[in-house]
Amino acid sequence: MATQQISDAELAGQPAAYWTGVAYEALIAYTRSQLVEKGYTQPQFWLLRNLSANDISPDGEGMTLADLREAMTSYIRPEDDLTAEAELLLERGWLTRDAEHRLWLTEEGERARVGLARNAPAIRAALHEGIDDSDYVSTLKVLRRLIRNAGGTVA
Repeated sequence: MATQQISDAELAGQPAAYWTGVAYEALIAYTRSQLVEKGYTQPQFWLLRNLSANDISPDGEGMTLADLREAMTSYIRPEDDLTAEAELLLERGWLTRDAEHRLWLTEEGERARVGLARNAPAIRAALHEGIDDSDYVSTLKVLRRLIRNAGGTVA
């Protein structure tokens, strides 16, 4: 498929919301396909990360699915089924569940999390191919400014 050439003047008039949406969907689809090729899903990785004291979890304490959904509210997608994903991790022995329905990361799950995290640099490298770090930083600065201009909050 040929790429349509758009002049800088035409690009300057393009809606950022459209392009950020297209970029988001393409980046998520690519990332998720790469993870599935490695034998796991992005939501499974997020579950492991959110339960690990060595990653996102502040204390490594168990969490219910409701707690986990709340913790992931800013990045979980509507089609993500945490219940089904957690069940698969329970079957693999990467998680356990206690009597209060809290999920806990097992030692095997922590080893898996560490191993799975090793895939991130290769995915990032593929996505950043041909993009200078300075251009990437400039793009993020522009996006952050657009967010602030729209009344959003930038962390």
